[in-house]
Formats: sequence, C-alpha cells, structure tokens
Amino acid sequence: MKKLMLGNEAIARGAYEAGVKVSAAYPGTPSTEISETIAKYDEVYAEWAPNEKVAAEVAIGASISGARSMCCMKHVGLNVAADPLFTCSYTGVGGGLVAVVADDPGLYSSQNEQDTRLIGRAAMIPVIEPSDSQEAKDFMKRAFELSEKYDTPIILRTTTRLSHSQGIVELEERKDVEDKPYEKRIDKYVMMPGMAKKRHLYVEDRLNRMAADLSTDPINRIEYADKKIGFITSGIAYQYVKEAMPNASVLKLGLVNPLPDAIIREFAANVETIYVFEELEPAIEEHVRAMGIKVIGKEIFTRQGEYSANLLRKAVLGEEPAEAPMAGLPARPPVLCPGCPHRSVFSVMKKLKLHVIGDIGCYTLGAVAPISVIETTICMGSSISTLHGVEKAKGKDYIKNWVCVIGDSTFLHTGVNSLINSAYNMSSGTVVILDNSTTGMTGHQQHAATGKNLKGEPAPAIDLVTLCHAIGVKNVRVVSAFDRAALTDALKEETAREELSVIICKSPCVLLKGNVFKTKIYVNSEKCIGCGACITCGCPALSKDENKKAKINPEMCNGCGLCASNCRFDAMEVREVVK
Repeated sequence: MKKLMLGNEAIARGAYEAGVKVSAAYPGTPSTEISETIAKYDEVYAEWAPNEKVAAEVAIGASISGARSMCCMKHVGLNVAADPLFTCSYTGVGGGLVAVVADDPGLYSSQNEQDTRLIGRAAMIPVIEPSDSQEAKDFMKRAFELSEKYDTPIILRTTTRLSHSQGIVELEERKDVEDKPYEKRIDKYVMMPGMAKKRHLYVEDRLNRMAADLSTDPINRIEYADKKIGFITSGIAYQYVKEAMPNASVLKLGLVNPLPDAIIREFAANVETIYVFEELEPAIEEHVRAMGIKVIGKEIFTRQGEYSANLLRKAVLGEEPAEAPMAGLPARPPVLCPGCPHRSVFSVMKKLKLHVIGDIGCYTLGAVAPISVIETTICMGSSISTLHGVEKAKGKDYIKNWVCVIGDSTFLHTGVNSLINSAYNMSSGTVVILDNSTTGMTGHQQHAATGKNLKGEPAPAIDLVTLCHAIGVKNVRVVSAFDRAALTDALKEETAREELSVIICKSPCVLLKGNVFKTKIYVNSEKCIGCGACITCGCPALSKDENKKAKINPEMCNGCGLCASNCRFDAMEVREVVK
C-alpha cells in the first residue's frame, strides 16, 4: 500500500515498522509531527518529556533494557540533549537507539542555523540523512539495524524542507523485534574515567569500521551520467541537484558521519569537475579536500540559508532565476494572534516602560513593532537566568524596572532550574510566567501542567504556584492576562520588592480548542476620531479605513477588548456574539 506522507510522518512510520517500543520528545518545529504521528500507533509508548535531555535519557534507558527506542528534537534541542548523547556514544546501546534531529536552514522557526552533522562528528555518533519521504521511512528502519550492528546511537538528520514536504511512501508491516537481553555491564554502561578511556578506543574503531563497511552499502550510491561534471551531495540538496542538473553524475551520501572515503575516492577518480553541494557548513567539502581531492564548494555556494535548484543554476550555470510568482507582494512578518493574552500583558509592560527579557515561545513576537517590548531572547529557559545576571552585575535598584517573561511549557522545560538558581542565590527579580495552558508556538502540544499526556489521556498536572513556593519563592500571585488593572498593580508592587517574586498571567491560548468567544468589538465611526491609539496594540484584526478611522475585521476579532481599553472616546463597542 502506498500513501502520501510528510517527511516527519514517514520517519514515524519507519520507526513503527522497525519495531520501536519507546519514543520520547519535546515539541520543536520542524520535528513536532514525528511524535504526534507515532503516538497514533498503539504498539509504541510515546511521551512528551519536559525537555530534550530528559527525552534522550528516557530513550537511552529503554535501549539499555534491550528495546528499540527513539527520541526526537529540533537542532537547538540537540544542545539540551548533548550531555547524555555524548556519553551514550561511549556506552553504546542495548536495543537500537535513534535520535531524530531536525535542522532548520533558513531559520524558519529557530534562533540559529547550527548544523547537526558537526555535532554528530564532535560526539562521534554516526549521522544518516534521507532525501525524500520514502528514504525517511527506509533510513529510519536502517538506522536501527546499524545501531544494533555497530553498538552505537544513530542520529537521523532531517531539515525543514524534508520534514514538511510530502512524498509517496510504500507502507510495510511492523516488524516485531525481540528485545535484546539485558546484560549487567559495568564496564560498558558506567562511564567513570577508567571505563570511558577504553570505550573511547572502541568508539574510534567503530567509526572506522562503519566508514569502510558502508562505502559499499546502498545507503550511499553513485549515479553516473555526464562524467565531465559531478556533485557530491546529501539530504534534500540531492533533490535540487537532480532538478537543476539532471545530466550530471552524482554521489549521493546517506551516511554523512563518518564519511565513507572509499566511495568518495571512486567517484572522484571517474569525474572531471566535482562540486560539493551541501546546505549550511562545509562538513563534506572539508573532509573531501582533506583527502587531497580538488572540489568546488563554498567559494560559490553560501553557508547561510536554505538551498534551491535556482541557487545551483545561478552558481554553476550563471542562469538568473525567473521572477518568483509571489514576488512584489508585501512582507507578512509573524504576529501575535488576535485576542492573544500575551499582547495584553505586553501592553501593560509597555505602558509601565519596563525592560523585558524574553524567552523562546510565541511571546518572542513581543519584540516586533508596534509592541517592541522584548529586548533579549537567547534560548529556552534563559530569561530567568539572564535577569538574575543583570541584577548580580548591576544591583537590586537597577532592576526595579526590569522583568523577564517565560511561557508555561518553557518554564517546565528549563526555566525551573533557573528559578531555583534565582531563589538559591537570593535574587530580587520579577518573573512573569505567561501561562496559556499549552505549548503554543509548535502547535498546541500538551505538557506536564496541562493535565493530559501526548496521547490525550488524563495525566497529573503540575501546579505552578505550588511549584514556585516549593522552590523557595515566597511571593507568587496569579492574575488574568486580560485584567490590565490587576496586572498593572501586580507589576508595580512586585518590581518594587527587595526579594524574588513570580507573577503568573493565566489565560488560555486564543487558538485552543474549546475556547468560546462571547463578544466581538465594533467601531462606532461617528465617535472615532482616527487617533490610532487602538492600533498601537498591534492586533492584526485592526486597520484603518479610507477616512483613516479604525476598522476591525469581524472574522478575525476574538473580542478580547484590548483595543477598546486603549480608546479614550468610547468609539469601540463590545457586543455579544449572536449565534
């Protein structure tokens, strides 16, 4: 049976067919759909972990017990999971273990463009990379075989384009794989220095064996055509080569760490001019050059952003691409949704002229005009620690007009440790938890405080107030994000304190299923003078008409009333929705 599948869906299908028993992940675009898909297979235990480190450790534990397991994350999530994965490279596995990591060339939803192949090289973990949905499924199955054969975790690298594009996939039956028997192996699984030194030698030998063995494996292949020009490539970049240069010879690498020298030398011996076409860093190019093979690479291809067939045509053939069909249209930067509770919170912070340290989530959009209140965003959970650092550098008086904001899911991801640090080291900062009852940025996934697990089943819900008190924060208060008067008072009082405080702004995400909006806002054009005060909140439902008076798109308005609260002329009317 054949089915049209996203690359992410195909990865999940491959894991299912390979007999995976345990899957753990933290949602992060572009990897999220892998776990959402695998959760639909009853034979697989699947969970959202609070962060990628925990997800990796869960998968490692399942592997040590003998079962096939996996963890999924985006590229920056690999940084969080690096600690256990780097050591797991030394320990090896019991049952097959695969870490699926989705890179984001072009920065569609990320804060950097790091290249997972380089992390794999540093960790001495093999990395394989598919080029389409069918390979995504097939390579996932192959990854478990390689993991068990060479006693190693495997990273399957994907990218945004592959994760979110569709292709025809041939479906097969699930393979019921018998668990490997658990062995008590202190020398293998306890990474004290004495054991680790020996395992390091094993890891080096393992990589050498893989590079030699897989030079003749179908995961890498040569496609000879015109031997005057050839391309060494991998992943989605292979598709661009086939589209732009269909008559060129191609060495398509499925194994991108360790690189298989023998097949590279074979290809180089039979092709006159060789280009290395790879997104992001010159990982393959530098290796091939180090082998003494002359290639053309980053001197004509960029290290930044996502590649395309047009980029290849221009760089190699000198062809200027035709104007894109959508060229000339105005830019549409991302914006907080109409009725988003974060916009209400930010409007109060802006009015109070607070400096706001941000974190990773939808609320990062608070940095975008006209809101423009978020001043820093580094990584998941960093806002609390950053505010703490500002205070320790400048003193308590300096941060009287500073706060940090962090979402509920991000707080549980890595913000908890930061708050522990602030409490332990007697900080006096004000932490604002934007609790919208979901992991909003990646598509409304559950987390440990929502009361449901990945499969939608009831689960214990962490009480954030109780948690903050347990950490040692005495001053914790809860306000509605839309109660601007109460929030104003809370921010004034808590920022004036000489000790640490937490404000939990609790209002659900406007897009959550089950949210019912009972009102909409309408403009009374006779009262509106066109001052634009309502538009300063940055709601996309608001604009101006031909007379420069306020105009509201009724299909977009969710009736939060923020615009009306900014109007001094009572030109905004709140009306109940008639059903």
